[in-house]
Amino acid sequence: MLLDASESQLVLIDYQARLMPAMFEGEAVLANALRLGRIARLMRVPAWGTEQNPSRLGENPPELRGLCHKTLAKLQFSAVEEGLGEWLRPPAKAQQGNARSLPRHLQKSAPSAPERNSIVLAGCEAHVCLLQTALDLLEDEFEVWVVTDACASRSERNRDAAFDRLAGAGAELVTTEMVAFEWLRTAEHPEFKAVQALIK
Repeated sequence: MLLDASESQLVLIDYQARLMPAMFEGEAVLANALRLGRIARLMRVPAWGTEQNPSRLGENPPELRGLCHKTLAKLQFSAVEEGLGEWLRPPAKAQQGNARSLPRHLQKSAPSAPERNSIVLAGCEAHVCLLQTALDLLEDEFEVWVVTDACASRSERNRDAAFDRLAGAGAELVTTEMVAFEWLRTAEHPEFKAVQALIK
């Protein structure tokens, strides 16, 4: 099963100012997160951010925040507990038309937006906020794709333990380039050259 850009959303978790210097391979991880955000923008994939206790840990870098439609400030480790699920799968809109003025069979249903159930996740710390968010999303019946080279923990051991647990729970483990080329599917895609330039 390949990722489909038209069914995907990107969530970038907690790349915060006071966290990143302590992350294992933090610089490379943040570079891949920015790459993912830029590719998502080119491919018209909605991108969301989260920040864990930003008053204490700082915000995500401005360039990352700028690539996200909205950024969720949270205190719970799982962003789903703070409302991320409602952003990813908004509730259905109520029917249009005045119920008193139109018979039920003439009332128009609000057009529903196509569902984007493939959630591409990356972030810090892999064994805490990313893991708990991913497990909650899986429980809510989203497909979860974890971008391993855009994830970090303070130690390699904690990061790798998170990947093992996520794979066992049903998440797909991918890399930034895998996401990019699966979203593109072909060298004939109009954004191929722009995406390729971001990867090189």
